[in-house]
Amino acid sequence: METEEKKEIRQIKAKRNPIQTVCVPGSKSITNRALLLAVMGSGKSTLRGCLFSEDSRHFLQCVQDLGFETRVDEAAATIEVTGLGGCLPVRKGSVYVGSAGTAARFLAAYLACNQGEFLMDASEQMRRRPMEPLIEALRSVGAEIECTQNPGHFPLVVKGHGILTDHVTVDIDQSSQFLSALLIAAPLAERGLTIDVSGSHGMAYIDMTVKMMEQFGVSVSRVGKKRFVVFGGQGYRALDYPVEPDVSAACYFWALAAIHGISVTVPGIHAGTSQNGSLQGDVAFASLLARMGCQVTEEAQGVRVTGPADGVLKGVSVDMRSFSDQAITLAAIAPFADSPVEMTGIGHIRRQESDRLSAMAKNLRAMGIQVEEREDSIRIEPGLPKAAVIETCEDHRLAMGFALTGTRAEGIVIQNPGCCKKTFEQYFDVLEQVTKAIEGR
Repeated sequence: METEEKKEIRQIKAKRNPIQTVCVPGSKSITNRALLLAVMGSGKSTLRGCLFSEDSRHFLQCVQDLGFETRVDEAAATIEVTGLGGCLPVRKGSVYVGSAGTAARFLAAYLACNQGEFLMDASEQMRRRPMEPLIEALRSVGAEIECTQNPGHFPLVVKGHGILTDHVTVDIDQSSQFLSALLIAAPLAERGLTIDVSGSHGMAYIDMTVKMMEQFGVSVSRVGKKRFVVFGGQGYRALDYPVEPDVSAACYFWALAAIHGISVTVPGIHAGTSQNGSLQGDVAFASLLARMGCQVTEEAQGVRVTGPADGVLKGVSVDMRSFSDQAITLAAIAPFADSPVEMTGIGHIRRQESDRLSAMAKNLRAMGIQVEEREDSIRIEPGLPKAAVIETCEDHRLAMGFALTGTRAEGIVIQNPGCCKKTFEQYFDVLEQVTKAIEGR
């Protein structure tokens, strides 16, 4: 894969720059959940360490368009929100969610389970993403929802009449956000709400939702793996709430450490096994890197990942369904393994911002890497990537992930790198700073 001379040079550089500390912005998943939980709370909440990105700004703008009182300080990464105990300030209006899946799904459920009539629209990308299972679930609790263009997709006219039943069923094979949306809205049901679930996609995100609901004062009971019960008479409280750094963003820099034989520490993130472990399921990616030959250390500051000195990883076979946002990250570094890397349980990522599974395969093949793509999995052979233009398909994770490959292979050009503003506006600036340090400039 690499000449011995190049390996030696890289090992010398790694020794010259043994530890990099990389600060990442707040978690998108936590920021957007906390924003809605604060909206549904009683009184003023202050969210600290928030992410300000394209997605979170769309969510915030929707909250403001619905009439909620907010105070925003981007420089301090804080948002103050005055919640009305689940009620809406207005009974009629419109919101635009952009490409934010959390805003699209969470706000649809919140509005449908409330009282009023609202037009919801989205970007062309979000208009292509699935909504049908959530729409059907919301209709079953009493909402009237009209898909004004294509069935099961945005734009929507949502007429909410409150939650008129105590039981609902939802299929989450396409997105765990459907269940999270119903769970967060469930306290609006006076008699409580029982949610039965089919499918098992993204349960780590459900765990996050449940833990955050409990932090804001609403408990969720589980009956087995497929039933969730939110008892009546509960309501969210106002909080001063710290948002964790984004583990999904941290994973790119841990992966960078893996293929360059350096150490990267991301402050504020701790493994799920520690007392103050992360709410975010993507922290499992650090353990995966350990399987691939990296040293992963839990420190007071945060999780540190140290790559093997020669930058050659061990091939693995891994079920990625619980942390599938890192499938592209793994694909980007897979060519630098000593044996094939196989990912399973990722068929659902075909219906995200892009058909991520096909896009991974197409871009790897463009770099001369042998790939076997299946409906629900992918197998990637090791090899030295050649020059190629990476088609990002307006998908931030394709841009950020395959940029890592470009730090080890010459001639990798990222098409439309600006699409990363969806979640991490300064990603390429931070990546450049770290790679310059690796090179000893």
